[in-house]
Amino acid sequence: MCLKNWFIAVLLLCATGVSASGNSVVPTTTLANQKGNNTSAAANFVAQANGNSGAGNTSKVDIHTLLYPGSTTKVYAHLMLWFGGSNHMNVGYSSTDAQQVHRQVADMISRGIDGVIIDWYGPNNSIDQATKLVMTEAEAHPGFTFAIMVDQGAIKWNSCSGCTPQQALIHQMQYVEQTYFPSKAYLRIDGKPVVTNFDIDLSYSIDWKAVSASLSAKPAFLFQNNNGFSHVLSHGSYSWVIPTTTDYGMNYLKSFYGTGIAAVPEQTVGATYKGFNDSLAAWGSNRVMGQQCGQTWLKTFSQINSLYNSGKQLPVLQLVTWNDYEEGTEIESGINNCLSVSASTTGNSLQWTIQGNENTVDHYVAFVSTDGTHLMPLAQVGVGNRSLNLCSYSIPNGNYTFYVKAVGKPSIKNQISGAAKGSLKCSANSSSSTGITLDAAPSSMTLPLGSSGTLTVSVTPTSEALNNAIALTCAGLPNNLNLNCAFTPSSVVPGSNTASSILTVTAKSARAAANSRHRPGFALASLLFALGPFGFVLAGKIQRRRVLISLMTCLLAPMMITVMSCGGQSANSIANAGLPNTYAVTIHGDAVSTHLSTTVSITVN
Repeated sequence: MCLKNWFIAVLLLCATGVSASGNSVVPTTTLANQKGNNTSAAANFVAQANGNSGAGNTSKVDIHTLLYPGSTTKVYAHLMLWFGGSNHMNVGYSSTDAQQVHRQVADMISRGIDGVIIDWYGPNNSIDQATKLVMTEAEAHPGFTFAIMVDQGAIKWNSCSGCTPQQALIHQMQYVEQTYFPSKAYLRIDGKPVVTNFDIDLSYSIDWKAVSASLSAKPAFLFQNNNGFSHVLSHGSYSWVIPTTTDYGMNYLKSFYGTGIAAVPEQTVGATYKGFNDSLAAWGSNRVMGQQCGQTWLKTFSQINSLYNSGKQLPVLQLVTWNDYEEGTEIESGINNCLSVSASTTGNSLQWTIQGNENTVDHYVAFVSTDGTHLMPLAQVGVGNRSLNLCSYSIPNGNYTFYVKAVGKPSIKNQISGAAKGSLKCSANSSSSTGITLDAAPSSMTLPLGSSGTLTVSVTPTSEALNNAIALTCAGLPNNLNLNCAFTPSSVVPGSNTASSILTVTAKSARAAANSRHRPGFALASLLFALGPFGFVLAGKIQRRRVLISLMTCLLAPMMITVMSCGGQSANSIANAGLPNTYAVTIHGDAVSTHLSTTVSITVN
């Protein structure tokens, strides 16, 4: 059976409802999982004085969402493979451990990263050994690519006996050609294998034409900084973090992008970074560029977004770096946004406050628990909203523990609140309210993948004025499949008149959908989260045996889906499997004592 048919079958089965003797709180995760390390950083890695975060819970929101709408930019992480030896900092893992390499590539893919640029130091050493492991791992993940950056240290420390720098580089490039270029996962531009270098021209006088002439496969050479675009044989240039600047490198980046735009069709490789601090590096000179609690990271993306758009694309972006712990640029363990969340309950309402910059938060997730340990996702809430009317969800009256998680923007740390205990007392969990209406126009919409559409959501008093803020949210969205929604503004105060908000619904691109659907455990998590508590409620009592059978089917079928598909399907075909799909999306309007809802139909094709 094709994957799309399995998925539809599971949706229909689980949509009929699974009840646990009337209790609709069905845990799908734990507090430990929501707080624990979900990265490839070593579990025992602790926060460092140079600003590196300790291993913890980090956002897996797709990195591409930080770029301008309609971006087709390929995003690569700069990877160091020198850890585990005595000449580098102990970060808790070895770069020559195949399982660690697997964890790193899986973590990168889970964050939406398209590949790696490897800082390479010549053949037949531990870094070269680790590079081969990365090549093997990349080949196991179609669409994930790698390329070699020849560091000037390769010539300094790994030259052939008696060779000049020129001869050494030729020898090394011939090794790269024989060992790495043939890989199906090697990065290519216009069919040419990509090679970059770090500071070779600053340290040595190289005849690059002679280097190219010594190779059968003519590489696409990418050089450094503004003058890299005019370098002999240049196919483009890359930017980097410049820690000695006093403006976090913004003027440098602006100048680099301006030069690159004028140099089209050469490749412009942008740079984003969280900061820089080499105070713990053996070679460090106390160069420091502050992280500003995640603001430096976001500013480097804003610089790109101010100059590029869907009609003027940045071809490539390099993240500086995945794991240079010694110079304080690593994002493997996550970027600390210095934010905290506090949650509380008042009557039947869950509220939360934050300390820190909300612009580092992508969205919030509210969880409900019967024991404070095993959790069920209750709702995903957009930034700007800070409360939920708990009576709008099918939770039986009783005592519960709630948590609110601030999910960071890509690669920023997630933060979760402490426990907020509350006693729910809803009148039949009514979702209606008198004296006010909620409407959406149009009531249906069709969106191609990769596009957006808007609806006008109106809140209208029909009897007396309503001076409370009505928070607007979406439910029923298959967030990790095709759709996202955002309200502008995210809450309205009607008073005596109609108040409106624009709801923008975005159908994710095929790439984003494919990436999401291939994440381990995605099928189960997204299915249960999309259905929410409603997917687990039946109008009557269900016999325990039937409950267990239905629940086990819902748990096991998505796991089967992850290993079953139609033969020969590509990522794009899987991403589009089953389209067009029509979703019933519920729009909620919530205040402390008011709950409104209306349903719209969204078709993705």
